[in-house]
Amino acid sequence: MAYTFPIVRAVLAWLSIIAYRNKDKKPGEKLVSVSDVVKEYWATYGRNFFSRYDYEECESEGANKMIEYLRDLVSKSKAGDKHGNYALQFADDFTYTDPVDGSVASKQGVRFVFTDGSRIIFRLSGTGSAGATVRMYIEQFEPDVSKHEMDAQTALKPLIDLALSVSKLKDFTGREKPTVIT
Repeated sequence: MAYTFPIVRAVLAWLSIIAYRNKDKKPGEKLVSVSDVVKEYWATYGRNFFSRYDYEECESEGANKMIEYLRDLVSKSKAGDKHGNYALQFADDFTYTDPVDGSVASKQGVRFVFTDGSRIIFRLSGTGSAGATVRMYIEQFEPDVSKHEMDAQTALKPLIDLALSVSKLKDFTGREKPTVIT
């Protein structure tokens, strides 16, 4: 039930946008669709491709070793390091500081941020009795309009391959592929 209200608000927001964009249309004229609005936005501002790979119920020991390996790699990384076609802007183990109460949550994700704005993030969660879940987040900005309609997995493939290589995820977890891709 907690998710119902934000979902309803999102639907109402889109309905308002579509109603506004179609207010002057005559009967029989092609209506502006959500897809039209999104593509127009991408043409103006560019598109961010995003994907998340979840590796569920991994052996906790291997998953923890992978995160420790990545933290060690981060400690040795410096701006300008080359990873294939990507130049590193910075790498860190993200710490979140709440702007309201000042509380600090450390070790929230190992991040590799590149000079073109692309990001690779690794997070570990659920290290309980059922094993750990390794989450790999991939994001890349694409200003080229001719690439905006690409499938996200296709557009992100070079970055995904880099993330899998840098993390040695298969070596640490034994996983050939993710449980879930979003």
